[in-house]
Amino acid sequence: MDADARGDGRPEPEAVPPPGPPVSRVGTMSLRRQFIVVLVAFALALTGVGAWGAWSITRPALESEMDDKLRQVVGAAAEVGFERSGLGALRPGEEDSRLWTGAHNRLRQLGDYVAEAWILRASDMTAVATSHPADSLPLGAPLPQFEAFRPEIQQAQALGTAVTSTLFQGSDGRFYKYGFAALQADPGLVLAVRMRADYLDPLGRFRQRILLGTLGAAVLAGLLAVVLARGVANPLERLSRVALRIQRGHWDVPVEPEAGMELGRLSRAMERMRQGILSREDQLRLMLAQVAHEIRNPLGGLELFTAAAAEADDPAERARMLERVRAEVRALNQIINDFLAFARPLEPEVHLHDVRAPVREAVDLADAHGGGDGGGRIRVELPDEPVVARADPDHVKRITLNLLRNALDVAEHATVSVGSERGEVVIRVQDDGPGVPEALRERVFEPFVTDKEQGAGLGLAIVRKLAEANGGRVELGGGRPEEHRCGAEFAVYLKSSDELPLEAESLATSTPQSIS
Repeated sequence: MDADARGDGRPEPEAVPPPGPPVSRVGTMSLRRQFIVVLVAFALALTGVGAWGAWSITRPALESEMDDKLRQVVGAAAEVGFERSGLGALRPGEEDSRLWTGAHNRLRQLGDYVAEAWILRASDMTAVATSHPADSLPLGAPLPQFEAFRPEIQQAQALGTAVTSTLFQGSDGRFYKYGFAALQADPGLVLAVRMRADYLDPLGRFRQRILLGTLGAAVLAGLLAVVLARGVANPLERLSRVALRIQRGHWDVPVEPEAGMELGRLSRAMERMRQGILSREDQLRLMLAQVAHEIRNPLGGLELFTAAAAEADDPAERARMLERVRAEVRALNQIINDFLAFARPLEPEVHLHDVRAPVREAVDLADAHGGGDGGGRIRVELPDEPVVARADPDHVKRITLNLLRNALDVAEHATVSVGSERGEVVIRVQDDGPGVPEALRERVFEPFVTDKEQGAGLGLAIVRKLAEANGGRVELGGGRPEEHRCGAEFAVYLKSSDELPLEAESLATSTPQSIS
């Protein structure tokens, strides 16, 4: 309701539109965080996979190298040092014998290569000789630590080759491996040595470096992500603020160009959008001002002529005033039609047709509108054969009619011709008027641009809009110098058909039919 209807003089408050659906923010993530998460995850995955691969290759290779070394040591010692041992005949208490002392000394010599060495009886897992002092591990002492490796000992006896055990952890916390080799001179006796897995120490340091390197790569990736995200997100945030500013109607500040190909293209597109909005806003203001101006003149004439008709006593004078009123009404109606035609969205019904028919209809309408003497002001040059174009026939008629009206407003005579050039249908309208001033030639197709005292300046703008809606274009040329004409020449180019009838192939060279 309005203020009077409310009765209290206060205006009705504006209706608040209902709020839209809430925007869900669950699961959303900013571009900066996405950059950081993706790059850090990629760095962790890349370095992790690389480290795991290096670890998977290095550790088995080093363990295999240790097994080879262990087999070589225990095998060589069994073959060379104890080839004629006779140790199997020793009994407990014979640690001072020459045979035991010699075996003990040879086992101690292996200390340069291994941590410990034993000669053990495989049947009951008891010591025969060791690298330890005799008082610490006497002859016949049980060796329970080898019970867990009985399968490897039996394998060494059965195959007659050196065999290594799996990796195990000793009481001191270090990792070791056993090597076993059967003594060929004393069946039932086995040489056993324990070698420390030294390769695990550098491998452990290597693992620490891998972890540190992975963490370092993650940190560097995070820093790189921050830099990259800043380089992308900051311009996007600026452009987002610009878009919000444009949405709120602040169009006076230009959009600053951004660096980079994609962001630069986006900023330039937004600047073109801003300029387009400004241009349309200017056109809208101009159109409103032009509408007010153009309607005010006929309304003033209507008021003047109706008052004169009301006061006239002579019927002939009253009739003349009423005719002037009808003329002003027609002018007002034409102004309204021009504005509606320019503002109305175009939906052309494009199909193949002979453009000569709509051109003739436009000539008849223009002749009736401004010919005055029944025709003579418009010269028509049409070929005898059909000129087929792909366009809306009604639009072709309106294009031709607007061009003819524009010509007849400033000239005594106009010529309209139809033909084909380089695969396009061309409709030309020439006049013998003063021509288009040089200052207006670049803007003659813009709305509300005119040098006439009357008219809204929409005729040529409508022509361009209709031509472009049908996939064509309109161009401004000069007169025909060979005929020594001044004036203006407008040419409308429309798409022709690729499926023209055979008789239409000679349109470009056909002799025009002149109609005056």
